[in-house]
Amino acid sequence: MTNLSQWLDEYSASHRNPTNKLLHWICVPLIAFSIGAALKVAPIGYGHINLATIVGACALLYYFRLSWRLALGMTVIFLLAYWLIAALHAALGVELLWLSVAVFVLAWVGQFIGHHLERARPSFFKDLQFLLIGPLWLLDAAYRSMSIPTGRSVAAH
Repeated sequence: MTNLSQWLDEYSASHRNPTNKLLHWICVPLIAFSIGAALKVAPIGYGHINLATIVGACALLYYFRLSWRLALGMTVIFLLAYWLIAALHAALGVELLWLSVAVFVLAWVGQFIGHHLERARPSFFKDLQFLLIGPLWLLDAAYRSMSIPTGRSVAAH
C-alpha cells in the first residue's frame, strides 16, 4: 500500500462493528498515550529530547508522508499529549512507567475484545504499519465529521 486511502480502507475493512469502533476510539488513544509515557520515562536523552519525542517525530514524519493535513492535526495531538505526559512524569516520576504498562495492557484487552466481536484479526497482524494507521484512522474520521479535507480520495469512503 502506498497511499492514505489504501491504508485507511484496509484498516476500515476490519473495523465495521459499532462496538469494535467504540472500543478503538477509547483504546487506540490510550495505547498511544501509554507508549509515549513509557518512552518518556526511559532514561535516554536529555530534557525534551528523549525517546518519546524522537519516536513521536518519526511517527509524524510518516504521517506527513501520507497526508500533511492529518499530520498537522496529529502534531497538535502529540504536543498536547506530550505536555500531559511531561506533567505526569514530573508528578509521578518512575511510577509513570507502571501506570503506562497497566493502561497499555488494559487497552489492548479492549482492542482484542473488539476484534473478537468483529470476528476479524487486528490489522497489524498483516502489517505492523497498521499500528501507526490506527490513530490516523480515528483522526481521519474526526476530520470527515467536521468536513475538514484529509487528502483522502473522495471515492475511498
